[in-house]
Amino acid sequence: MADDDLSSPLLQSPRADQSHVIIAVQDDDSGSDPSDQDQPTRCNQTRHSSLNDNNKKDGSILWSGSSRNPYEFIGSDGLSVPGTNTADPFRNDTLGMTGVYEIVKILVCVPIALVRLVLFALCLLVGYIATKLALGGWKDKQNPMPKWRCRIMWITRFCSRCILFSFGYHWIRRKGKPAPREIAPIVVSNHISYIEPIFYFYELSPTIVASESHDSLPFVGTIIRAMQASLSPPCSEFNIHVIYVNRFSQSSRKNAVSEIKRKAACNRFPRVLLFPEGTTTNGKFIISFQLGAFIPGYPIQPVVVRYPHVHFDQSWGNISLAKLMFRMFTQFHNFMEVEYLPVVFPSNNQKENALHFAEKTSHALASALNVVQTSHSYGDVMLYMRASQLKQYQAPYLGVNLEFEMQGWGLELVEENASIYMVEMARVESLFHISSVEAVGFLDKFLSMNPDSSGCVKLSEFLRVLRLKPCTLSEEIFGFIDVDKNGSIVFKQFLFASAHVMKLPLFRIACELAFAECDTGGNGVISEHQLGVAIRRAIPELNEDEIHGLFNLFDSDGDGRISREYFISCLRRNPLLVALFAPSLMHKDLLGVGKKTLEEIV
Repeated sequence: MADDDLSSPLLQSPRADQSHVIIAVQDDDSGSDPSDQDQPTRCNQTRHSSLNDNNKKDGSILWSGSSRNPYEFIGSDGLSVPGTNTADPFRNDTLGMTGVYEIVKILVCVPIALVRLVLFALCLLVGYIATKLALGGWKDKQNPMPKWRCRIMWITRFCSRCILFSFGYHWIRRKGKPAPREIAPIVVSNHISYIEPIFYFYELSPTIVASESHDSLPFVGTIIRAMQASLSPPCSEFNIHVIYVNRFSQSSRKNAVSEIKRKAACNRFPRVLLFPEGTTTNGKFIISFQLGAFIPGYPIQPVVVRYPHVHFDQSWGNISLAKLMFRMFTQFHNFMEVEYLPVVFPSNNQKENALHFAEKTSHALASALNVVQTSHSYGDVMLYMRASQLKQYQAPYLGVNLEFEMQGWGLELVEENASIYMVEMARVESLFHISSVEAVGFLDKFLSMNPDSSGCVKLSEFLRVLRLKPCTLSEEIFGFIDVDKNGSIVFKQFLFASAHVMKLPLFRIACELAFAECDTGGNGVISEHQLGVAIRRAIPELNEDEIHGLFNLFDSDGDGRISREYFISCLRRNPLLVALFAPSLMHKDLLGVGKKTLEEIV
């Protein structure tokens, strides 16, 4: 199987540009069925040739199937949305305690669980005290730690193995051996549970690259903070180091890469350990890799971790930390396998980029695990979490910050089809260069449209949120998003359409010129009347209340006027609304203005 095949969606939808069969007017009561959302060719579906007849008796709006591209004026040649990947790399398969065997086993193991819990707490306490004792009073951090301090750290290492034992990992099967640090200074691993970092600390005592959110982990975060004191030159192979990174800060990510490179280059430091997926999965897929481990260009040893199971999935996905710990404590034994793979060397070609190096390593892990690679990323976890919060699903709060909740999920979601709000964010970021935070903003907008249980939004709800009224232009905007032409849109289509429009080279120029066209007074602000005059060129039928609703959308601070900053900011949050200003810009040479602006920048 080719590399490209491994990263493509498991299920492909028909192409968006294929022809569609549309049958005109049926009776007014025949609406579209959300269950048919993946059928792009719809027969016997209600379609009207004019929006004058598009109002049903219940007030809902039917879409007539217009296909004109309302964004052609800024260079759009149409929208293409990849088929939906139905894979869910984050779902824990055994959320419930079902079956006689499981119930009896838990009842039998409850007394054992209490003993294990005491052992767990005792090991944490001893490990914390040993770490504080080893680091207490140590001032000369420019030189190696004295040997007697390093020996105390052995206690912490032993405690970590006892913690694994308390969770039911009485023995751990290993295959292969760690490569010498001189050959492979960086180790990468798939990430399924919070167990792996504990195991690797015991096994390799590496320099760990961790999200800042791990600092909020109960008990363990305290020990990590204590160990963080030894971030300067190491004492020996058993001295631990932590490189913290804020995944939402570009400067933090850049500093983390510099630290990885510095520590990997010096044999005095322990090897560097990273989980390049950036979040936990269920072990059935390899999701996209972050590039921090691959930018320095040093040889990397991949390590795969497996948790063979029949009754209890040990992955830390959509399950709370407390419940996952309870289930581990109430198992007779939890199986874990660790396999050290051959070292992956960067190409002798100095022009090989980090992305290609990451792809080679990712393929090695996927091949060893015999799993499929997908373009999901931590951004998909953010989208899923945001959807679960806004839809008020079951969400036990663990008293930690949001990023930690995302890292371990921390939520038990009751929605059956979890993948409807996942869009394979790694692919989206690559195509449109938008961040996961921006994607979450678009999700907020989409969820305010009240999607149904299958994640579909009808025309009426779409228009309500964007403050538009039924008209030809509104229908064209909706039709641009609805690439399957089935009368409803899903989040992936909405996100791709918004990102597509925002990525167009002339989008920014159009926003600037649209503001200038509205600002007839030349004083740098737009009044409600001026905005109404400009928008009525596109939708003449707008009344005063509808103009006021659109004005409030742009007037973020509610001061009764729209500055240039707020105007452009609103269009970036709602890029589809730039079509409202097309009639005002038709006489403008957008391409010429764009080239002139580029020349001025150069």
